[in-house]
Amino acid sequence: MTRDIRLGLVGAGAIAQLAHLPVLSRIRGAQLVAICDNDGPKAGALAQRLGVPDIFTDIDELLDSEEIDAVIIATPNHLHEPHVLRAIKQKVHVLCERPLSLTSGGITRILKAADAAGRKVVVGNNHRFRSDVQQLSHFLHGGELGRMTGMRAGQYQFKSDQQGWRQRKAEAGGGAFLEFGYPLLDLALWLADFPEPVRVSAHMDKVGTGSVEDTMLVHLECATGISFSFDVSWVYVGQEERWWFEVLSSRGSARLSPLRVVKELNGRPTTVSPTGASARESVFLQSYRAEIAHFIAVLNEEATYEPPEDQLRVMRVLDAIYKSAEEGREIRL
Repeated sequence: MTRDIRLGLVGAGAIAQLAHLPVLSRIRGAQLVAICDNDGPKAGALAQRLGVPDIFTDIDELLDSEEIDAVIIATPNHLHEPHVLRAIKQKVHVLCERPLSLTSGGITRILKAADAAGRKVVVGNNHRFRSDVQQLSHFLHGGELGRMTGMRAGQYQFKSDQQGWRQRKAEAGGGAFLEFGYPLLDLALWLADFPEPVRVSAHMDKVGTGSVEDTMLVHLECATGISFSFDVSWVYVGQEERWWFEVLSSRGSARLSPLRVVKELNGRPTTVSPTGASARESVFLQSYRAEIAHFIAVLNEEATYEPPEDQLRVMRVLDAIYKSAEEGREIRL
């Protein structure tokens, strides 16, 4: 009988409290044995509430404790790479929140270190694990909608007075697009089987006092004829916040949240959306539950492990997007 994977959570901020901790408190096959955060009282309060046996304020002390098999890295973006490398050095497996690193060089260093140490690194691209995304993937890869021609996606969030590391480029790596656009970009490229990018044009605006962009509009074209557009803002003034993702194909279309699929049948658009019982939990929590369950299955060799080399492709496009926006011109890849 396989014993539970002993997990340590590094970083007890917003995403940890909204997603990781609620999932880890009920996950099968793993046990959260330690919380690490530089805010000791916060880590202690969370540990006490959830019955987690140990807390740390320093990642090195956590890794030296030999109490864990794997860690979940949920620290600010600029700390992902050093924290992942420290874990690998101590022979600990890693599930890291996106982005894996702020640079292509950093991703390469992690891939090489993990391979040399025989450790597994998984990136927390939770949208890939959404149940509606999995269903959409079956439609697309089954060829039911014909040739994919494009994807249109975006997210608008109301302006917030909250400050912190996300407003500082050196720590966040970027603003609204890094926060909202990166997961949409990763999802689009993944669903399209990572077509070769050809050119990108982007425009960004800075409205607030931070050193990062508050809005970004991106158009990406690929060699296969697929085009992508992304529109994000975290200073939106409107009646309601929005998140959208739509796929365009030669014989149909699909959109997410909820999943709606339309297919051309006998020359007419026909709804072929899958039906089923309503989800017992939000898409957000469901995606994190499936993501962490996959990580545990990978560690138990019950699921195939694929090193996150695809994040190099995502980072290549991300770098071109920011270069286009900063220089005000189209970038060819």
